[in-house]
Amino acid sequence: MTTTKIATAFAAAISLAGAAHADDTKSGMSKAKMEKCYGVALAGENDCAAGPGTTCAGTSTKDYQGNAWKLVPAGTCPEMETPAGHHGSLEPIEM
Repeated sequence: MTTTKIATAFAAAISLAGAAHADDTKSGMSKAKMEKCYGVALAGENDCAAGPGTTCAGTSTKDYQGNAWKLVPAGTCPEMETPAGHHGSLEPIEM
């Protein structure tokens, strides 16, 4: 392939990527804001900071652990109800 063809292909790819991003933004499909929600993650499925005795993502030891958080769409955390009988919290839950 010649240098001109490579440059043209690269420019086309960049142009298409930009157009796809613009379409997503216009249709309201841009990334939603996320927030930490404590007490809603299943064991081993937390996003990070599972408290003492753990290191980071995937280290929670029980379902709906109060000091383990999961990222959720902003504004939805307090509405989430778990089978453990509590709602999600924006702050760690003492259990």
